[in-house]
Amino acid sequence: MFSTSTPLIPTIALLISLIIILLFAPSFLPITHRKSPPIPLADELDDLSLFTRATRRAAAKSRLGTTNQNPKIAFLFLTNTDLYFSPLWQLFFNNHSDLYNIYIHADPTVQIAPPSGVFEGRVIGNLHRTYRGTATLISAARRLLATAILDDSSNFYFALISQQCIPLHSFKYVYNALFGTDSGSIVLDKISFIEIKSNESILWDRYNARGKRVMVPEVPFEKFRVGSQFFILTRRHSLMVLRDQRLWKKFKIPCINVHSCYPEEHYFPTLLSMLDPKGCSSYTLTRVNWTGSVNGHPHTYYPSEVSAQLIYTLRESNSSHSYLFARKFSPDCLKPLLDLSEEVIFKD
Repeated sequence: MFSTSTPLIPTIALLISLIIILLFAPSFLPITHRKSPPIPLADELDDLSLFTRATRRAAAKSRLGTTNQNPKIAFLFLTNTDLYFSPLWQLFFNNHSDLYNIYIHADPTVQIAPPSGVFEGRVIGNLHRTYRGTATLISAARRLLATAILDDSSNFYFALISQQCIPLHSFKYVYNALFGTDSGSIVLDKISFIEIKSNESILWDRYNARGKRVMVPEVPFEKFRVGSQFFILTRRHSLMVLRDQRLWKKFKIPCINVHSCYPEEHYFPTLLSMLDPKGCSSYTLTRVNWTGSVNGHPHTYYPSEVSAQLIYTLRESNSSHSYLFARKFSPDCLKPLLDLSEEVIFKD
C-alpha cells in the first residue's frame, strides 16, 4: 500500500482536478461575455451621434411649427434573415405611398437577399451586429427610430416589425386605427401601443440577470417592467427613447445569467412606464401566441395551420383595438397567406 506521504497520490489528485476543471469550466465560469459581448465603444459613439442629430432635428422642426397634412406610419423592420413575407407586405402597402415609410435594420454579418419592390433601398445606413438576448437589439430599434425621425418629419407613428410578422388587416384599416381618421379628423401622438406588465413571475430573475443590485438606483425593482419586443410608438415617445441615457447605461450591461436575459423586452416598457405611463396603452397590437413556447420563442405557425379562421382568431383582442399584426410564421407560410390576402387579410 502507498503511504499518504507518497508524492504520487497528490500528483494524481492534481491531475484529476485539472481534468475536471478543463471539462466542466464552462458550467462554472462566467462566460456570458463571450456569448453576449458588451457593445463596442465605437458603436456606442456612432449611435449617440445619430440619436443627438435626430433629437436636435426634431426640436428644430417643432420650433418652426411645421404642419403635416399627411402624417405617416414608419414601419421599422428588424431582421437577421431575408424578408420572407415581402410579397405580402407589398400588397399591404400598394397605393398608399404618401402615408408610410419603410426602414430596415439587417444584421450586417448576415447575407440577405437584396430587398425589392417597396423595400428596395430602405436598409438604413447605421448598421451594427445584433445578438439575441443582448442590448444590441435595443440599439438596433433605437437606430431605426432615429433614422425614421431624421428622414421624414411626417413620421408620427413608429411600428417595430420582425421578418416573421404579417399584417392582419389592410393598410387603410391600420392607418385609421392609429390616427382615428374614421371620425374625419386626424389625431397625432395619441398613445403608444406597447405591452407593459408588472406582475409577471419572471420579473425577479430578469431583474437580476446582470447581478444583484446592478440596476439600482436608476431602476428599482418596483419600477421594472416586461412587455413584447414589438411595439407602435408615437413620435413623442420615440424621442424620449432617443434622449435616454440614464436607464440605457443599466440595460446595456451584459448579463451574467443568459437564460434570463431579454433586455429588449424590458427596456422600452420600463422606460416609458417610468416617463409617461398614462400615455401608453400597456398592450401591444402585435399578436403573439406563447402557448407551448420553446427556449424563449413563441409558437411558430406552419402552412397546415394557415386558414381564414386563423386570421379572424388572431385579430381578436380584449381591448378596444383589433390586433393589427401577428407573429411568428414560418417562411413557407407565404403561399397560403397570399391565397388569403384578397378575400380575408385585406378585406376588412
